[in-house]
Amino acid sequence: SRPRSLCSPQGFLYTAPVREQGNIYKPNNKMMADELSEKAVHDVHTKEIDLVNRDPKHLNDDVVKIDFEDVIAEPEGTHSFDGIWKASFTTFTVTKYWFYRLLSAIFGIPMALIWGIYFAILSFLHIWAVVPCIRSYLIEIQCISRVYSICIHTFCDPLFEATGKVFSSIRATVRKEI
Repeated sequence: SRPRSLCSPQGFLYTAPVREQGNIYKPNNKMMADELSEKAVHDVHTKEIDLVNRDPKHLNDDVVKIDFEDVIAEPEGTHSFDGIWKASFTTFTVTKYWFYRLLSAIFGIPMALIWGIYFAILSFLHIWAVVPCIRSYLIEIQCISRVYSICIHTFCDPLFEATGKVFSSIRATVRKEI
């Protein structure tokens, strides 16, 4: 019952967009098909992650590198027993390590979900609202600036030229009388 132009041969309502080189999913020309088959399809969602270097961009270098010596230090002349110092060091280090792992296990996935949603919303707003508004503003301002420029050149330029000619004939001399 639908018009023939809206239905594809397979009976789907709309066909895939066709470009000069062919369907965007199945290119007609051999060169484009070869390019697509030669290129390794790289999906950012399935890329390999580095389980050793987990901060390759060094985002937390200055924040989280806190060791025992950065928090607890005994100055010269005030030392606890060596055994206490070693036990304190081990307790601090192991507690920090395992408590971080525990917090990561409990809150890591929910926080990743929250941050994923936040950055998705931020990206969406930037792509679909902020940039189009800025582009629209720049287009509108360009139009207004042309009209403003025409008005200035039409009305102000003759006035300023006339004023300049009037004052150009004034000569001033300075004399010092004694």
